[in-house]
Amino acid sequence: MKDTAVKAMFETIAPSYDFQNSFLSLRRDIYWRRVLAEELQPEQGSVILDVAVGTAETALAISRRYPGVSVVGVDFSPAMLAVGKRKINCRYPDAPVSLTAGDGRQLPVRTGSVDVVTISFGIRNMEEREMVLGEFNRVLKPGGRLFIMEFSYPDNPLLYRMYRFYFDHILPPVGNWLSRTNYAYSYLADSVNAFPDDAGFLAEIGRAGFANLNVRKLTFGIAKIFQGRKEDQ
Repeated sequence: MKDTAVKAMFETIAPSYDFQNSFLSLRRDIYWRRVLAEELQPEQGSVILDVAVGTAETALAISRRYPGVSVVGVDFSPAMLAVGKRKINCRYPDAPVSLTAGDGRQLPVRTGSVDVVTISFGIRNMEEREMVLGEFNRVLKPGGRLFIMEFSYPDNPLLYRMYRFYFDHILPPVGNWLSRTNYAYSYLADSVNAFPDDAGFLAEIGRAGFANLNVRKLTFGIAKIFQGRKEDQ
């Protein structure tokens, strides 16, 4: 799906996006974001950039875990950002989280200005992954860290077959019905299927200038956190 179509999709599903995620993941998405936040371990005063921030769920999970850091969220969907801003203003008005419009291929962030970059379930939606990973490297300080959380499949053969049945045959129609579209969650399944395997994606991250690469599997591998550190210059 082209970037313009992906953007239009998120504009459509933004009002019910949080409910859809929690319902269809049996609330595991909340746990996954909490684990991601715990992995960061930033120093006091760090600046964290959350790309594809969406409705700010990951940004707020980080802010709640580390009240002494600043979180900047960037997303290309005005509707998703509007939901996130309302959430912050109504429920977390004192959270040091700011949201702004921007594209992962050309981030509105100064070179070498952030300590950590995170992105949750967003990079598989970006066509020019090499360019996006290069942008992550550009905005990070030397030694800065990258955390990318994405959907995947269990390694266990039995769990794999069970999850694939759910993911291919149950999630798309139920998700499309909840989102009031006929394509949003069909696209989700297709985009996960098209994403590289662990070795392939870690190689892409490495080519973008990151070292100390590893991956952490969550919930039997249904979600994974890919990590890297910007090489010192």
